[in-house]
Amino acid sequence: MAGVRGLRAAAIGIGSNSLRMLVADIQDAQLHRVLRDREGLRVFAALDANGNISAEMVAHACESVGVMADKARALGAQRIHLFATSAVRDARNQRAFSNALLETTGLKLEVCTGDLEAKLSFIGSTGSVRSGMIDIGGGSTEIVIGQEDRIEFADSLQMGAVRLFRIAPINSVADAYAVKLRATTILEPQKKRILALQPPQEWIGVGGTFTTVAALVQDIDWADRKRIHGFAATRDEVAATMERLAEMPLRLRQELKGLQPQRADIIVHGMAVLLCCMDELRIARITVSEYGNLEGYLKMQYVN
Repeated sequence: MAGVRGLRAAAIGIGSNSLRMLVADIQDAQLHRVLRDREGLRVFAALDANGNISAEMVAHACESVGVMADKARALGAQRIHLFATSAVRDARNQRAFSNALLETTGLKLEVCTGDLEAKLSFIGSTGSVRSGMIDIGGGSTEIVIGQEDRIEFADSLQMGAVRLFRIAPINSVADAYAVKLRATTILEPQKKRILALQPPQEWIGVGGTFTTVAALVQDIDWADRKRIHGFAATRDEVAATMERLAEMPLRLRQELKGLQPQRADIIVHGMAVLLCCMDELRIARITVSEYGNLEGYLKMQYVN
């Protein structure tokens, strides 16, 4: 549906760690942001031992999606799209979850494959130059290299911050590096393929791990989006920040102005994944983007 003009649309994304929405106007092949909204939903943490999303989370998600959809309609959104990523993709009861959402909100859920999840974040966060992108989520991490719609490499790896948090707690610097080693093992099968490609002109980072690093390194508030978007974090800044937070008690992390309190328990796991990627893929510096799969979803629907 390329070239749609004068349309207001919304994309609601159910991630492993959060529920997010973008309402935007599509005009002349461009997205113009009207509203962004977010709730820390933690669907991945609600997967039980059998891999099912708990009944409580199903009800919570239906209510929260309904609230966001109502906000979009109140703003005049003519179309509302709903998609989900890693946690729902993993869930054994994803069909029942989808049916519950359809029944309560009237929205049909699209469960993205790993490849589509990676492509959405890449399209949403990168520009016209040949780029590499890393999107660290709650359940998975997406790595993509390409230029615009020409994808040279894309994969979704099972090393999200919440997933690793459930496997290995971090209470020390040594614990953080142990999680980094776990991530290195997960990345290893794809490392040779990535390094065989010509290095991209730039690397882009998507997700809460990146925005938090940008805020903490600059010692600014986590909501200071103008100074966070476009900040280039070095490998040494990531390592120093990870080590500083690794031994910090949770209550003190929650008081940091650069960190959303609800992200305090999993943030060091995300930084361990980031440091793994930077070391293994020889990334000296990575630029933080406020954009991601919500922008990518709307671009794929109406622009590309």
